[in-house]
Amino acid sequence: AALANCRVPHSAPLPHDRQVTRSALAALTTIAPPIRRGDAQKRMRTITLTVAASCLLGVACLSLPTRKNVLQASAGAALATTLPAQAAKGDTATLETTEGTITIELKPEWAPIGVERFKELINVGFYDEARFFRVVPGFIVQFGLSGDPALNKKYKAANLKDDPVKVSNKKGTLVFATAGPNTRTSQMFINFGDNGFLDRQGFSPIGEVTSGLDVALKLNAEYGEKPNQGKITAQGNAYLKEAFPRLSYIKKASLS
Repeated sequence: AALANCRVPHSAPLPHDRQVTRSALAALTTIAPPIRRGDAQKRMRTITLTVAASCLLGVACLSLPTRKNVLQASAGAALATTLPAQAAKGDTATLETTEGTITIELKPEWAPIGVERFKELINVGFYDEARFFRVVPGFIVQFGLSGDPALNKKYKAANLKDDPVKVSNKKGTLVFATAGPNTRTSQMFINFGDNGFLDRQGFSPIGEVTSGLDVALKLNAEYGEKPNQGKITAQGNAYLKEAFPRLSYIKKASLS
């Protein structure tokens, strides 16, 4: 009935509430030309069958499996299969150290840019075998120069834009070390106390230790701040093993 009612002569003015173009109007009158009342029922059966057949044909054409479709579906299924493994690289960082295990919950809502970089560094093995080269009891422990000079070279100038400081530098928070605004690269520290004065200097925590803070407090502090960061950057663990052989270090860093 709807099709039968689409009997608008080409010369008739278009209804104000229907913005129908002449080309669209021509299409409509081609589908359902003006018909006499007595032929309407017969003609409508023919039109309905034709339209239904066209729709079925269109659906069939769209739904017929082809080699390309099967390959695309297989690729999609394979991708879906890999998603859980990717999702497993989540926001819990585990540092297996020479003194025990430190677990850190990363907080993208605090510092999304910093969290993303820290996870990237873990995924490329940057922190594996990395030494805790600066330990200041009651203040912080610092790490984040790789034992591999090539990795240090790669990230040395890979500065990040600062994340706004959303939470305070409380005891147990993990934070990027910086050399000034927008200079974060790979170096990190864990706060050993409530160091709120660092907030005003732009140090934005990216996570917090959820277990193993006692382990962090046991990291070897005998060398204090003596290790030379320039030499660590250039020579890696070769320098540290010779000059500071008893430094505590990260055996393996991972995400889950």
